[in-house]
Order: sequence, then structure tokens, then C-alpha cells
Amino acid sequence: MQHELGDGPDWDALRAAAREVCARAYAPYSDFPVGAAALVDNGRIVSGCNVENASYGLTLCAECGLVSALHASGGGRLLAFACVDRQGSVLMPCGRCRQLLWEHGGPGCLVDTPAGIQTMAEILPQAFGAADLHARSRS
Repeated sequence: MQHELGDGPDWDALRAAAREVCARAYAPYSDFPVGAAALVDNGRIVSGCNVENASYGLTLCAECGLVSALHASGGGRLLAFACVDRQGSVLMPCGRCRQLLWEHGGPGCLVDTPAGIQTMAEILPQAFGAADLHARSRS
């Protein structure tokens, strides 16, 4: 799916893509399917859903699937992100997933939150990223 970048994010399209992929989630243990969708800097929309595992620690969040789909389909940077439950209600990404979004979208990536649209810098202040590794690496 493509989106015209000059118009700003089409939040309705992102939420719809997240709802669509949510229906394909594998959540037999929690019964809490999650769908995520994001606008990429080249205009395409990528999506992912949660995939649970009987060994709970191996469960993959919807954001993990989304980031995998991002790279499997050519890479790029995330510009805008939406995440929903089975009713289509907006969900806030957990801390681990916020770190994934920071890595692949950076501080300006827009996130649809229950409190409205916010940047990653707002929802993950003082984030740790690649620049921290480079600044503190031993040479």
C-alpha cells in the first residue's frame, strides 16, 4: 500500500491497516491480538501482528513483526505508527517496542497514542540509540 507523503500521515489508513493485520495475530494464550502499521519514508505502509509462543518470553510483539516487514520489503525509516487491539482501540507501545520504533524511526517518528499524536522524543525521552554507542565506544 502506498501513501502520498506530502499530505502528512493518513491516520485512518494506518489504523485500518493495523486493524486488518490484527485479525491475523496468533494470540491463543493471552487472547489479546494486536496489530501495528506504519508509514515508511518512501510512502509504503508496513504492518505486523503479535505472535505468541507457549514459552511466553519468546512471544513477538506486533512491532517486532512490523520492523521485520520493514526490512524484508526494502528498509527505510518509519515516519508514523499506529497500534490497535481487536476492537480497533489505539494502544500505546510497551517500552521494548518504543525502543524498536526509536531505532527505525528516530525522535521525529509520529505515534498514534491514546493521548493523541506524539513524537517518539515525547514518548521515549532521553532515548538510548546508535549515537550513544558511537559516542561511548572504545577505539
